Amino acid sequence: MKNKSLLLLLLIFNTFTFSQNVIIKSLRAYTTGDETSLPVIYYSQKGGNNITIEFDVECEFIPNLNVVFRYCDKDWNPTDNLFLINHGKNIAYFLDLVTLPATVEDAKYRFKGNFPSDFEDVEFPFSGKWTFYITESNDTSVVYAMGRFYVIYEEVIMGTTIKREQLEDKVYFPADLAKVFNITTEFSLPDELFPAFVTHIEIVENLKIYDAIVVDRNFNTNQRQFYWDGNRKFTFTARDILPGNEYRQVDLRNINVFNSKNVKAQFDGIEYSRFFKDAPRDLNGGSILTNFRDEFATFLNVTFSFRPPDEIRGNIFLTGAFNNWQLLPDYEMTNNSGLYTETIALKRGVYDYQYVLADVINGAIKNENWVVLEGNTWEATNVYHVFLYYEDQNYGGYDKIIGYSKIISH
Repeated sequence: MKNKSLLLLLLIFNTFTFSQNVIIKSLRAYTTGDETSLPVIYYSQKGGNNITIEFDVECEFIPNLNVVFRYCDKDWNPTDNLFLINHGKNIAYFLDLVTLPATVEDAKYRFKGNFPSDFEDVEFPFSGKWTFYITESNDTSVVYAMGRFYVIYEEVIMGTTIKREQLEDKVYFPADLAKVFNITTEFSLPDELFPAFVTHIEIVENLKIYDAIVVDRNFNTNQRQFYWDGNRKFTFTARDILPGNEYRQVDLRNINVFNSKNVKAQFDGIEYSRFFKDAPRDLNGGSILTNFRDEFATFLNVTFSFRPPDEIRGNIFLTGAFNNWQLLPDYEMTNNSGLYTETIALKRGVYDYQYVLADVINGAIKNENWVVLEGNTWEATNVYHVFLYYEDQNYGGYDKIIGYSKIISH
């Protein structure tokens, strides 16, 4: 009788925890050892590295969570190809969560793990784009959050250069708007690969994993150019990359300054355009969080306030390390007589961010301008990640990354 009662209690508890409201917060993925980096697993003849995935969980009882990994095509669509699903090695089961300090509000549990080294049941055998999904362990169709990362198996050595240029297709005012970087990648294809299957390169600036710059071999323009010598030498060039400016930063780590639940992003309050102003070095789009064991590592309601120049017309969006540098409707700022504000919840730490001008047309965000409010200078330091894509004919065909390089602008 006692065993039956215990079993009934366990079933009730499992049913209750399955149905509880689980919210994933402060989700980050990065190359292990550098929390401000793009998440890239790079395999060479010397071996490979890991990515770290970490997040907080807001719920009443400790949840049972998995991380499911899916290989993707060039457009980040998870593949249904049975050869690429990687059954048996694509799920990290029953994540080991720790309890946050009792003083932390709006979250109760924490996870941090290195992949694939911390999990025997996880492997990444294919080079390319991958997504991960944080799911309910009993039903992986229940997805609480997701993220992106890259896996690279070295096949092609790429030489990448960067130089300063100015756009000459029209008159730019102010003149700084004409400043661009020219990024050129050259390589020779190994004998075992076929030139016809080289497709394009993607350039990811800092951590803008959702907004890559594409140079396609089938679309040559004045700004995006492809050259093939008819044998094995290739060149891809992007001549229209705006350098922007150093990002703004919100640093919430000082508990003497930010000592209440509701705070301002900047101690001085309102921010203004930085078009002609130099800015201090940033984290290249990243964030640094206060150690989760710290009793003050809680969530704050942070209000950003920005007053643009009078001549600026359009919608203004807040974007940064806290939303993966995406322009999202939830981050459109409210205009109150020329003062734009937005309040978001942030875990105590330091975050890069900026303001972006755009139009909202029929509910879609269009004509985004990343530099008019922030500045555009060659002195900005950016990290550019260059990925080379190839249409591999094995396993029914898939979009494979065969080369990777990284270059810093300054």
